[in-house]
Amino acid sequence: GSPLISSLHFFPLFKITRARQIEFLTIIMAPSLVQLSLLTAVSFASSALAAFGYTTSGNNYVVDTGSSNTLVFSVSRSSCDINSIKFRGNELQYASQGTHISSGLGTATVTATQTSGVITITCSTSTLTHYLVAKEGDSLIYMATHITAQPEIGELRYIARLKNDILPLEYPYGTASTTGGSTSTVEGSDVFVVNGQTRSKFYSSDRYIDRGVHCVHGTSPEEIHACMIIPQTETSSGGPFHRDIETNNNGPFTALYNYMNSGHVQTEDYRVGLHGPYALSFSRSGIPNTGDVDFTFMSSLGLRDYVAAGGRGRVSGRATGVPSSFSPVVHWYNKDAQYWTTAGSNGAFTSPAMKPGTYTQVLYQTEYRAAETSVTVAAGSTTTRDIASTVQVPSNSLFKIGEFDGQPTGFRNADKFLRMHPSDSRMSSWTNSYTVGSSALSDFPMAIFKSVNNGVVINFNLASAPGAATFRISTTLSFAGARPAVQVNTWTAATPAAPRNLNSRGVTRGAYRGLGEQYDIAIPSGQLKAGANTITISVASGSSGDTFLSPNFIVDALELFTS
Repeated sequence: GSPLISSLHFFPLFKITRARQIEFLTIIMAPSLVQLSLLTAVSFASSALAAFGYTTSGNNYVVDTGSSNTLVFSVSRSSCDINSIKFRGNELQYASQGTHISSGLGTATVTATQTSGVITITCSTSTLTHYLVAKEGDSLIYMATHITAQPEIGELRYIARLKNDILPLEYPYGTASTTGGSTSTVEGSDVFVVNGQTRSKFYSSDRYIDRGVHCVHGTSPEEIHACMIIPQTETSSGGPFHRDIETNNNGPFTALYNYMNSGHVQTEDYRVGLHGPYALSFSRSGIPNTGDVDFTFMSSLGLRDYVAAGGRGRVSGRATGVPSSFSPVVHWYNKDAQYWTTAGSNGAFTSPAMKPGTYTQVLYQTEYRAAETSVTVAAGSTTTRDIASTVQVPSNSLFKIGEFDGQPTGFRNADKFLRMHPSDSRMSSWTNSYTVGSSALSDFPMAIFKSVNNGVVINFNLASAPGAATFRISTTLSFAGARPAVQVNTWTAATPAAPRNLNSRGVTRGAYRGLGEQYDIAIPSGQLKAGANTITISVASGSSGDTFLSPNFIVDALELFTS
């Protein structure tokens, strides 16, 4: 026994290393501190390698990812529920319910395999296969979900139920979706009042095209972030402007979601196939970047219907005709997949890597549909397909309110409704009067509700009678069959047909992107006059409802023109 080795038995190193390391070091004669340091380094490396793996414990698979910030999670071998997540020794999993796909599979066939540096847990039912993957050294749970039919609950989501005493905070929108501690319910079972403010899990949403990493986090017992990383949503539904729930501290637990599809203002049929990959990450300080996470290793795991880079193609081209004040968004979709990108300032664009097939290619000016064509994508090649806006700008506009961008931007309360209910005290009053030439854009309401501000009056003056004219109303979303009923002075226009009913609440949940109906009201000659005129816009619908759940539509822009 070297005196040096004996003295090191009391060094704090041995309080944090494994018993096997202590035994290893105590039988080594170390003539110098340098040699001892080398041996310690070897011991740490050996321990890290040995930690990676999985074991069977009762009804669970217990997985250690071998990461420097230790992540160990347990998966039920009968249901696929994650029932324990320990990060750096801190138990993060909510005890009363699991972390799982949809609302839990109930029963599933659950198997585990380990290859070099990767553990794959596969959970199968008759219509769904869910993959949980650990990569050696990463404090992430990689995932993918394959479906052949829509889940019975009517939506496809992954929900992590985490302890809210450790992870109480939400990113990026903070308390807007923190509903724990509510004192009353505003609407349904998902909009509440907390500290005098309306809150809902729906107020955590982002447009898919803007979607970054979303997280829940906390600082006690130490700083910890749990984040959902979603690099693409090709098998989801709704397009680039769809949005859905991301986070929610609801009191009992903090929820972190990946919504892959739902009936929340859904504009498309659900897609089947492989959703993902995506990942649940755990870190200390800082928000991870999606681009820093490498998912390419999953191409070798045999995931059902996985299409690797070599089996994909792209579309490139130039988008023209969109004014520089708008964002030129290019969108591709078919029954199997969806993709999008934003063209550069010169109109040039290249799509993400796409599955082979024939797609509808759409150009938007921000969110306003501007053109449509078709394109076929082949594996291993890039197809060129330019697209030009077909939007016709009136040459003789008498007035315009807002911009035709597919959004209610600039209208009253458009700056607030994404993160609060229309009844919130922070909202401005829902006015129903606007005067062309003197009112601010923010005086015009972003939405017209049958039981709140019905009959919005536009006052305007004309230097002379213009003859026949067109009054165009562009909307973004209709609720309960709502569409505009228009009166010009004393003349009443025919009521338009009811739009397709999406059967989903919209503005009260912070949503505005629907099918985007546009109505052109033909005004006969003689109905507009020189001097003062009024146009009154009311809500037409065969349905009724209280206040903000009454039939309503969201306004994109309005314009009166003669040619």
